[in-house]
Amino acid sequence: MPAGNKDTPEFRSPRAPVGRLTDSMRNMVRVLLAEDDSAISDPLARALRREGYDVTVCDDGLTALEEAKSTPDLVVLDIGLPGLDGLEVCRRLRADGRTAPVLMLTARADEVDTVVGLDAGADDYVTKPFRLAELLARVRALLRRSAPAAGPTDNGGLRIDTGARRVFVDGTELQLTAKEFDLLRVLVREQGKVVGREQLMREVWETQWFGSTKTLDMHVSVLRRKLGDDASRPRFITTVRGVGFRFERPGDAA
Repeated sequence: MPAGNKDTPEFRSPRAPVGRLTDSMRNMVRVLLAEDDSAISDPLARALRREGYDVTVCDDGLTALEEAKSTPDLVVLDIGLPGLDGLEVCRRLRADGRTAPVLMLTARADEVDTVVGLDAGADDYVTKPFRLAELLARVRALLRRSAPAAGPTDNGGLRIDTGARRVFVDGTELQLTAKEFDLLRVLVREQGKVVGREQLMREVWETQWFGSTKTLDMHVSVLRRKLGDDASRPRFITTVRGVGFRFERPGDAA
């Protein structure tokens, strides 16, 4: 963990990472940063601007909701905002049909709070204190969730339009976060094969992952619930214990 005040992230300019966004992509990227602690928001906003992003900063939940009407490409949202907390802001954004990726900042490391955040519609979270290099890497990963693809594909009642980033189950559209969509996209691409946890972390979070994969498990759990999967008799996603997950069309399982 970084040294210094436990509530303040370590703001050190990272070495140039692999897989930066191109200049043309950055010029189009608008980031909404909602954080009420200026000791965090000021240096973080400067760091994001140095990366080439157009950053809007606000310090309370109601203002964040208002600023979100300008359709930012990414929302960095503190969970402890005054007026309206970050969880409720995220819920309302999703209820309004806003699909921009949400990166949650939280001083809470408890797993229950993480699950609540993901259920509220957040795509990823960073626990304070955080390292700037890690946060910027997560920002880049969330912003690269728009890979073009061919037309829609149908998988036994599950229809995925990867170009439009839309998912339908039995004709009903699902509201998936960016991370949930990309998890599903990778699993469907490897249909019938077991996809390891490390591969999913590498492709969806774009990071080499060591240790616990609770973040992945939480996202898969939420995705399953949205797909209508029954844990005892999964319709689409099967857990292969100790290895990873497998996507199968209904009727294809042995």
